[in-house]
This record gives sequence, structure tokens and C-alpha cells, in this order.
Amino acid sequence: MSAPQANGAGEARDPSGFLGEIINSPVTVKLNSGVVYKGELQSVDGYMNIALDQTREIVDGKPRRNYGDAFIRGNNVMYISADH
Repeated sequence: MSAPQANGAGEARDPSGFLGEIINSPVTVKLNSGVVYKGELQSVDGYMNIALDQTREIVDGKPRRNYGDAFIRGNNVMYISADH
């Protein structure tokens, strides 16, 4: 069984390496509840606890609130994706 392919170059990528590469970049974080946060990734730890800056909260596809800094507890995170 081969390793999962993460990019077109044919090499598998380590999730922690990916997360390290996107520090200070815009990201989308979706919670298990369906609420979405968009902001600049400041830090992430091994528990997927996430710190964002310039954060926007989106509920049911509509902007709800803006936050300066936000901390999201990892056990609530469904996924995080880079916004390029």
C-alpha cells in the first residue's frame, strides 16, 4: 500500500509541515457545528488549537461578526484549509 498523494509532485506531505508552511497566511477553519472562521493563521498546536488574527465569523454562509484575535479549541475543528 502506498502513501497518500498530497500534491502533483507525487510526494506525501506531513500535516504538521503543511500547517507550518501556512502560518501568517489566510485560512478557513470550519467547526463541527458548521460555523466557519476566516482569518490569518497565527499558530496551531498538536491538539489543533488555532489562533487567528483579523478573524471573520460566517454562519450559514453569511458574515456574522468580526474579531481581532480569536482562539479556536482544537476539538471543535472539522478542518482547516489554506486560502490562496
